[in-house]
Amino acid sequence: MKTPVYIFTGFLEGGKTSIIQESLNDEKFNSGEKTLVIMCEEGEVELDSSKFWGKNVFIHNIEDKSELTRGNLEALIKNRKIDRVIIEYNGMWEMQTLYDSFPLNWAIYQNMMFADANTFINYNNNMRQLTVDKIRDAEMVVLNRTSDTIDKEQIHKIIRGITRRAAIVYDYPDGHVEYDELEDPLPFDINADVIEIADEDYAIWYRDISENMVDYNGKTVKFKALVAEDERLGANSRVLGRPIMTCCADDIQYGGLISIFSKNIALKNEDWVTVKGTVKIEKHKLYRSQGPVLYVESTEFAVPPKQVVATFY
Repeated sequence: MKTPVYIFTGFLEGGKTSIIQESLNDEKFNSGEKTLVIMCEEGEVELDSSKFWGKNVFIHNIEDKSELTRGNLEALIKNRKIDRVIIEYNGMWEMQTLYDSFPLNWAIYQNMMFADANTFINYNNNMRQLTVDKIRDAEMVVLNRTSDTIDKEQIHKIIRGITRRAAIVYDYPDGHVEYDELEDPLPFDINADVIEIADEDYAIWYRDISENMVDYNGKTVKFKALVAEDERLGANSRVLGRPIMTCCADDIQYGGLISIFSKNIALKNEDWVTVKGTVKIEKHKLYRSQGPVLYVESTEFAVPPKQVVATFY
């Protein structure tokens, strides 16, 4: 049985410790479960363990990233029956460091990012890569200390440029909360007979098909792509996609679909083509699970787009 893990991440003074305190003080959330709380940074607010209902919470502090290893985490639970784990994660540490340290029987049940609404845009401007790192996998982004003067449209744009899945929540000092309800339509028609992806919309489309694969099953799409060969594929298959930049040049990654042709083809690495085909969601050895596979109907050579690297802006 997997041990559920709840991740609270974000930058200093974002409100992570306070929400953990409130949760553990609430008997509806904390009704006696044996809970391991791992604190990875020290802010102005400290957990007051004397208030925890049932006295069933164990707190462990990790002060240095080097301590975050699978062996150390397994040692924490070795002689304890732990029902769940709560992690307050350091906003300056990469999320992959945390994921790599997980014991094999731990599973993420919820991942939430917390930020001060008044400093969020500045954090994004000055530490874009870390901001992307924290938001990319979050199910919810909570903006604390919200005031009437913050630029919600800009905050919405930043978050939606990273993920479309996360709920955006504004928490006001008087205790009331508001959910972001700004319309965020896709820049292409997903219900068209042929979904045509403009060059400037490739990054948005690739993220959407990655997050909402079932919506594209059986749909016909048309887009411009850079060909990538893979020795694990047969002579009638290629990967067709684009290099995508989320935040900066250091994080550029190639995002493409496994594409199957009806016969052997001569396309080679770095050819540019305009491709049309039907998407099927199915298992493939390159995905190691289900993913979007494009069954190609037609291709023609194309000139590269004006901006070769696809972005979200």
